[in-house]
Amino acid sequence: MAKRPVLTLVAVLGLAALAVVAVRFASAKKPETVKGAPAVSHTLYDFEMKRIDGKPEKLSAWKGKTVLVVNTASKCGLTPQYDGLEKLYETYKDRDFVVLGFPANDFMGQEPGTNEEIAQFCKLKYDVSFPMYSKISVKGKEMDPLYTWLTTGTGHDGDIEWNFAKFLVGPDGKVIARFHPKTAPNDPALVSKIEAALPAKTSG
Repeated sequence: MAKRPVLTLVAVLGLAALAVVAVRFASAKKPETVKGAPAVSHTLYDFEMKRIDGKPEKLSAWKGKTVLVVNTASKCGLTPQYDGLEKLYETYKDRDFVVLGFPANDFMGQEPGTNEEIAQFCKLKYDVSFPMYSKISVKGKEMDPLYTWLTTGTGHDGDIEWNFAKFLVGPDGKVIARFHPKTAPNDPALVSKIEAALPAKTSG
């Protein structure tokens, strides 16, 4: 008869141990996700951004096009690249090519302006007509999910080095190549990659 309380105690202790395990399992820290990032981000088209006028736009709007994604700044030694980017856009836009500009103030405070000021500067100084988006962060703790994806999940990984880093994205929404900020928009290596990704010219 004395064995029954012992068995009962063992059973109680066993249930208590199981309960502790269950609590620990339930409270285990779940993998962190970047706020605002899609659950699965395999392509450029998984993201929604704001145009420089504040209007939201899904980047799937550019599906099927060859896209050059560039983080820009208005007070940088590389700012004159706006002119080359605009010429690149004008040259190839009729062949399903687009440049997307993302102003960022992550490097030496070289993009201090508001979205309105940036838009005005780009239009008046360089007559930019390619799509520009609202100012974001492209590095550090405040990095936008788009750039988290670009720099950690595309095979062209690594922190953004400076203003005017360039990611070439193919018509399938995947990154084809990455170019250093100092790579000029008319650099033969960049131009050849763009032309290789574009549909063939139609005769006539």
